[in-house]
Amino acid sequence: MSPSQQKLAEKLTILNDRGVGMLTRLYNIKKACGDPKAKPSYLIDKNLESAVKFIVRKFPAVETRNNNQQLAQLQKEKSEILKNLALYYFTFVDVMEFKVKYYKCLSCSTVNFDLTKNYLDLIITYTTLMILLSRIEERKAIIGLYNYAHEMTHGASDREYPRLGQMIVDYENPLKKMMEEFVPHSKVNALISLQMVYPRRNLSADQWRNAQLLSLISAPSTMLNPAQSDTMPCEYLSLDAMEKWIIFGFILCHGILNSDATALNLWKLALQSSSCLALFRDEVFHIHKAAEDLFVNIRGYNKRINDIRECKEAAVSHAGSMHRERRKFLRSALKELATVLSDQPGLLGPKALFVFMALSFARDEIIWLLRHADNMPKKSADDFIDKHIAELIFYMEELRAHVRKYGPVMQRYYVQYLSGFDAVVLNELVQNLSVCPEDESIIMSSFVNTMTSLSAYTSVSKASLGLADHRELGKMMNTIIFHTKMVDSLVEMLVETSDLSIFCFYSRAFEKMFQQCLELPSQSRYSIAFPLLCTHFMSCTHELCPEERHHIGDRSLSLCNMFLDEMAKQARNLITDICTEQCTLSDQLLPKHCAKTISQAVNKKSKKQTGKKGEPEREKPGVESMRKNRLVVTNLDKLHTALSELCFSINYVPNMVVWEHTFTPREYLTSHLEIRFTKSIVGMTMYNQATQEIAKPSELLTSVRAYMTVLQSIENYVQIDITRVFNNVLLQQTQHLDSHGEPTITSLYTNWYLETLLRQVSNGHIAYFPAMKAFVNLPTENELTFNAEEYSDISEMRALSELLGPYGMKFLSESLMWHISSQVAELKKLVVENVEVLTQMRTSFDKPDQMAALFKRLSSVDSVLKRMTIIGVILSFRSLAQEALRDVLSYHIPFLVSSIEDFKDHIPRETDMKVAMNVYELSSAAGLPCEIDPALVVALSSQKSGKNPEEEYKIACLLMVFVAVSLPTLASNVMSQYICFCLGHCNNIHCLAKAINQIAAALFTIHKGSIEDRLKEFLALASSSLLKIGQETDKTTTRNRESVYLLLDMIVQESPFLTMDLLESCFPYVLLRNAYHAVYKQSVTSSA
Repeated sequence: MSPSQQKLAEKLTILNDRGVGMLTRLYNIKKACGDPKAKPSYLIDKNLESAVKFIVRKFPAVETRNNNQQLAQLQKEKSEILKNLALYYFTFVDVMEFKVKYYKCLSCSTVNFDLTKNYLDLIITYTTLMILLSRIEERKAIIGLYNYAHEMTHGASDREYPRLGQMIVDYENPLKKMMEEFVPHSKVNALISLQMVYPRRNLSADQWRNAQLLSLISAPSTMLNPAQSDTMPCEYLSLDAMEKWIIFGFILCHGILNSDATALNLWKLALQSSSCLALFRDEVFHIHKAAEDLFVNIRGYNKRINDIRECKEAAVSHAGSMHRERRKFLRSALKELATVLSDQPGLLGPKALFVFMALSFARDEIIWLLRHADNMPKKSADDFIDKHIAELIFYMEELRAHVRKYGPVMQRYYVQYLSGFDAVVLNELVQNLSVCPEDESIIMSSFVNTMTSLSAYTSVSKASLGLADHRELGKMMNTIIFHTKMVDSLVEMLVETSDLSIFCFYSRAFEKMFQQCLELPSQSRYSIAFPLLCTHFMSCTHELCPEERHHIGDRSLSLCNMFLDEMAKQARNLITDICTEQCTLSDQLLPKHCAKTISQAVNKKSKKQTGKKGEPEREKPGVESMRKNRLVVTNLDKLHTALSELCFSINYVPNMVVWEHTFTPREYLTSHLEIRFTKSIVGMTMYNQATQEIAKPSELLTSVRAYMTVLQSIENYVQIDITRVFNNVLLQQTQHLDSHGEPTITSLYTNWYLETLLRQVSNGHIAYFPAMKAFVNLPTENELTFNAEEYSDISEMRALSELLGPYGMKFLSESLMWHISSQVAELKKLVVENVEVLTQMRTSFDKPDQMAALFKRLSSVDSVLKRMTIIGVILSFRSLAQEALRDVLSYHIPFLVSSIEDFKDHIPRETDMKVAMNVYELSSAAGLPCEIDPALVVALSSQKSGKNPEEEYKIACLLMVFVAVSLPTLASNVMSQYICFCLGHCNNIHCLAKAINQIAAALFTIHKGSIEDRLKEFLALASSSLLKIGQETDKTTTRNRESVYLLLDMIVQESPFLTMDLLESCFPYVLLRNAYHAVYKQSVTSSA
């Protein structure tokens, strides 16, 4: 055996791997030089422009002495050029070294599959390398710049430069040069050996269909039989690789095309299948033009040129449709295969060959489409747009997943196969060999580990044991190699047969395919295939070019993130559309819509004709569910179908790992649902800041519940925790701002009730009626744009409590208390203005004349009463809100509420006030009424006036005095009339009862005074002042005297600290009884 043939397998393997590394580096150099941002700065530097042009013009000659002016700038940059262009320069040197090693291996001939494949791959790798090198337009500038810098630095050219420069010049037209070099190596046995394999692989879809290719169920009786072939590795051999071997091989050895019909037929068949070949990644080689340009200058090649033109016409006319039909067949074939294997994964053992054949066939068709879609002729563009490509990729991914998941099943099967069958047959074949020299017998003894070495050893010429003479042994070796791969190299087999990392370099086409997939509802279920493809990208990197790992890794992450985000957005939009439809249907069931139906029913009974003739009858809710025909498809049906398809894709894998990053598709959907649900809730309030319009709480609650019902149904499609979405979103809505700093429904409704409803109450347009437990519009000149009762009755307040929850209602209460504290601060200022008069009045309540004189000295009496009334209105609204909250919580958590209520009711009187306040705070949060309002105490105690505690206490006492002595002035107000059926006054002075009790309780809790004593003092002053107006004769002053008398009764009824006995001692009950009689009598008279 000659030295060149020793360790041939190892040499071919190493050279091929190194060749791919060289290609990767050259590819990155080409892309960098083609990108203005990544291009070496010396090539675009204006100062170096003349030097670069000179170097390129003189290349490869080196002239430094006579051109100092042009190269002067180069002298300044020489060290930086050497440093920054070294990687580029030595890459070209490595290519030159590769060329030398390549020609040393070229003289070997083989008959074994692995050796033949490696041999042909090496030829293609070298050819591709030289073509790619010739496509780097800046190669002369880079090499020349580096060498000139080297000479200026070291005084001599780089030692590799002469050979490298000559190679660059020689390979200006790489194929032409290689055709000349290949003449001594024109044995084409390896190419001719494809005459059986390539035509069998290059069949039409109809031929595949007739042969029932890849079908496991076409012959049920043989389903468990292992899939066998005499040429096992050829069955899943890449069609793309074979076409490269044939086209480049016969271009380099073109002489045989004129002498061998088999070679010519192979070449023509390959030319008819494609318009271009993939050189490396997205670099393509236009077959027909290049071949024609090469042959046109060779004498006697007119026939070949005509063949090329005919094949080009055939490729343009028929290749697109042929490959389209193949993809159509493969979609159904892979679907069947994946379905059967998912049901019976044990078949992966005997039918592993089918799986890898299917993956290889599909991969070849996808790659063919990808490269031709970018280089397609305009005539037949439709053949190069496949909207169903996602389905084919999806079933490829499903088969890959089966192999990864059930890999141990396959390994166990083939371990038993190797020991129980292959070893026995091989042993028999070896025993029957006429000659088996010592070297071969040693290798045979450990055949599993050294099968490729043995193949190489027995394949080379002059081997004493030749595989050409022992074909059965060769077939057996191929079979055993395949079986050992099933045990040791499943992952590598998946990469070899189904790697689609090429999509990394066709980003635009990749994204376009994804968009087409989402646009077609029937294909959206396969959209997960695109993020899954991103897991392939890192397999295209090479250890000889580590710097591109980060670039490709980042691209895979960004694409995967973009795809999953788009899928989640699409699903979110569909869910939003369904929610909108459901909210519309739910809105039809609102009570307000039944008014027309009731009106029609009443009119029908009374036989009144209302409405115009011919007016269409309003459809009743539920009509949409009545179907007369199953074929009728509503918009809602379409949305649900599209959503179920897309959710299948999102739910397909729990997570995927891309470049050591884990992606969870469901989390993307959850995140988008949270954001959209948040926006939708706020949007459904329909708050208009300009007109101060807002949706009724009950209507919003109905819409939110309809929305939530739809979201809950998503759990039927995707395994996500929708409760988590509700908790995250609805809890954020109970706060002032959400996690993005946007206003929530809590802030919107709080602002609306404070700034719109309660402000109109203060302006006298709305009154609070205790009998109705609601705020009601009063008849005024300027009608309000909203009906207060529709926003404040008990049902609306309960709906508000449901929406805002305890946290939101607490925020509402705190906002109300802040307004009260500002009013109390103003009241204190008024007290300070009248402090001397009030101090005297406090001790002179039993001296009517002195009181009358002092009262005339008081200022801002009306302001005090107005501010106290506003406080009372706010507290009345808060009591409505608290009562609604208690009702809602009693429904949801009755046991907890009853426990809190029991705890509150049984606080001992002697309990420390701090402890009691904690209990009151808990009770208030549950909506329970308390003797002392903890929120009001907190709000008032936060006021800091800088006065000492005694003065503050005195001002608090005098404030109660001020209110008490001011009450009689209310009798002269026309609006102070008591309305019996409403149990209140039109000007809301009945709210004073709540204000007086709550403010007194809060202030004297803060200042640690006796609430009961201070309220007794208030009652004494108030009754004395009111008794005085009983003696008044002026009708204007006593206009509504009886209505004002009732305030005393209301104050006592409202207070937990005062009793009717105490009132009797200050104010005769007979006066109250007469007052009630008078106001009821007046009410009857006015209504009559």
